[in-house]
Amino acid sequence: MSVSDSDVVRHSGGCHCGGVQFEVWAPAILKVIKCNCTICTMKQNHHFIVPESRFRLIEGAENLTTYTFNTHKAKHMFCKTCGIQSFYRPRSNPDGYGVMPHCLVPGTVDKIEYESFDGREWESSMAKHPSISERSKLPE
Repeated sequence: MSVSDSDVVRHSGGCHCGGVQFEVWAPAILKVIKCNCTICTMKQNHHFIVPESRFRLIEGAENLTTYTFNTHKAKHMFCKTCGIQSFYRPRSNPDGYGVMPHCLVPGTVDKIEYESFDGREWESSMAKHPSISERSKLPE
């Protein structure tokens, strides 16, 4: 599911303490993934995926730390000060970002549509949801 440039708006977001700030260009109606893998369940990591070119870290690169586990493909970045993960590099889309809608400044999201993903059976779930890996790609 690629989204054209005309379908996106600029959202601003960040962590709780304000040390990490970002902008992301995504639709006003967000398609948010609810994953049940171990880390997403513990963190309540609901996220939408965007291409790298539609994400810009404005402030706080020096305040980010990264946690990895298992395959070490996902890069779970969070603020060293407040501990909030407002975005990360998903295993499914290492060329993009998973952004947490609850970390966006209110006012630019019209609606959130949730999609369940069985992250405990990651490989078979990716086979059932091939469009997820396309979400970090720009339309041609």
